[in-house]
Amino acid sequence: METRANHLWVGAVTLVLLALLAGFIVWLARLGQGEQSEYDILFQQSVSGLARGSEVSFAGVPVGQVSEIRLYEKDPDFVRVRVAVREDVPILVGTTATIQGSFTGVSTILLDGARAGAPAITCETTACPEGKPVIPPKDGGLNALLSDAPLLLERLATLTERLTELLSDDNQASIAGILRNTNRMTDSLADAAPQMERTLAELQVTLREASEALDSFEKVTQSTDQLLNKEGASLADQLRVTLKSANDAAKSLSSTLEDTRPAARQLSESTLPAAEATLQDLRATSKALRNVTEKLENQGAGAVLKGQSLPDYKP
Repeated sequence: METRANHLWVGAVTLVLLALLAGFIVWLARLGQGEQSEYDILFQQSVSGLARGSEVSFAGVPVGQVSEIRLYEKDPDFVRVRVAVREDVPILVGTTATIQGSFTGVSTILLDGARAGAPAITCETTACPEGKPVIPPKDGGLNALLSDAPLLLERLATLTERLTELLSDDNQASIAGILRNTNRMTDSLADAAPQMERTLAELQVTLREASEALDSFEKVTQSTDQLLNKEGASLADQLRVTLKSANDAAKSLSSTLEDTRPAARQLSESTLPAAEATLQDLRATSKALRNVTEKLENQGAGAVLKGQSLPDYKP
């Protein structure tokens, strides 16, 4: 009986010593880690790969670990992950949390985005629904890709279907015809290459001649401009003098016409009718003289001297 009691005491003492040793080891571990601050992260996505004790890093440097994972009681769409981070780590306003997954299935939490000079994340600067400050989450890494996988698969299926429609038999025949026509057009272009080269050479010569003609025209324009600038003022003065002289002459002619209008009226009303009557008398006299002359030539002087015969008298 005493031997059995001694074994019980030895076992109990051994268990106590092991518990003390485990507590001492935990205490040493916490002592090495220093004081820690706890934060909550509310993820609206799968947190597969995370577990208690998963690593928490800041810009790639390990700074803490996950201490608790559970569904958010106020909204089951969210998962509340509590992390313990060393107090010397600058968890400032602007810091975000991202689940960094891997193909091995192990995930970690990556903290980044802290801005220099910003205040620290505390219950005074952010919400504390569970008594701990909340670090806002951010999609990224492999988890973001996996969350978008259904949409990517749907778009991939749509793209595959459209490619199948595009590469149907009719479309392949049309594409083959287009390629044949393209080959013929390429051959035609290759045959026409020498002629195109000659045409380009002629075009270059034409462009050069046009450029020379343009230069000559610019020179003529400059000369004309200089001539107008130099001689234009004197030519304008001479033109003004000529126009003034013409204006004076027109005024003199107008005055002369005004003076001659009464004489012209008298000439047309009295002199011209008298002259016309005189011309008529002269025409009659000339006609009478012409008749006398004809009689002298044809009948002699007797025809002019004898009087006109009277008719015979009958009683």
